Amino acid sequence: MLDSPLCEHLDFLLEAMADGDFVVLTGAGISTPSGIPDYRDSDGVRRGRQPMMYQEFLSAAQSRRRYWARAMLGWPRVRQAQPNAAHQALATLQRQGLLSALITQNVDTLHDQAGSHDVIELHGSLHRVVCLDCGQRSERDAIQRLLEMHNPYLAGVDAVQAPDGDTLLDPAFEARFQVPHCPHCGGERLKPDVVFFGENVAQATAAKAMAAVENAAGMLVVGSSLMAYSAFRLCRVIADRGKPLIAINLGKTRADDLLDMKIEASCEQLLPVLAQKLTR
Repeated sequence: MLDSPLCEHLDFLLEAMADGDFVVLTGAGISTPSGIPDYRDSDGVRRGRQPMMYQEFLSAAQSRRRYWARAMLGWPRVRQAQPNAAHQALATLQRQGLLSALITQNVDTLHDQAGSHDVIELHGSLHRVVCLDCGQRSERDAIQRLLEMHNPYLAGVDAVQAPDGDTLLDPAFEARFQVPHCPHCGGERLKPDVVFFGENVAQATAAKAMAAVENAAGMLVVGSSLMAYSAFRLCRVIADRGKPLIAINLGKTRADDLLDMKIEASCEQLLPVLAQKLTR
């Protein structure tokens, strides 16, 4: 049962989204109920240590070794994560033709697992690995098997989970770590197929997201502080064109001054109710 203020917000959402031309943009907050940590607190401040930057990853084998040692321990939890009620609700809305597009900043593929289709992944997917030498892609599970085969000493090591499949691993475990070579070309520069901090969103992906926003009647932001410019710029386009911009988010967003409404509620609680009422 929703309380009175949430019911009023829901009525506004129902009226705005009734024609089915809204684009939805999701962030880490939609996946935290599935056990995947987010980067920022309710004030939009980044938690924990600075994430690895793109140039750092490219520039040194030591940096890649540090990344993959931590990622080897973090991958199982990402792989085992299951879509929650919020992912399922958006999949239902899309199946019913009530969303014009679904854009996500997340790299966990939980939207796809929930049954959504044609998801625009702004920041890529942890479920793929790309070789920076030959450009070929591999399934993350295949690379995980190689990581575990080459580094049996890490079996059973406990590490605290961090965002995007990272972990807080004692540096003492990193020195011996062996990063496997590319299964396709034998190259030594494997990278998760995601956009690192300091890296640009792929041009084709950015163009597809922008086209979806330009063609939408409005935007619903779910679980994002919008601190990443790749997401914030989409909100600014919606606002500049006078289209409704609504957010469901617990805490501050970079677009607070642009929003027509912000609903500070659990998306896992609110979205199923929205889907139920819109699909009657």
